[in-house]
Amino acid sequence: MAGGEPGKGLYDHLYRRFFEQRDSHDGYSFQEAPGGSAAPPTVTFSEKLRWWILNRGQRRKKILAERDRLQREILQIKNTGRSK
Repeated sequence: MAGGEPGKGLYDHLYRRFFEQRDSHDGYSFQEAPGGSAAPPTVTFSEKLRWWILNRGQRRKKILAERDRLQREILQIKNTGRSK
């Protein structure tokens, strides 16, 4: 468990810290969220992204295709779960 204490829930230490600092706390701290167990999916390209790159359309198509593939996988998992 990332940042958790043994024998406690995953977010108990965050709740405790929040309640200790609730009088002096100002705003949200979502940028400090603990990382999950799975890395986010990435799309790799042969060249680095530059502001002057000419293949933006191809890069965008590749990213959208990967997004659509992942969405189809999720829907397949959801549909196979229903049929059981």
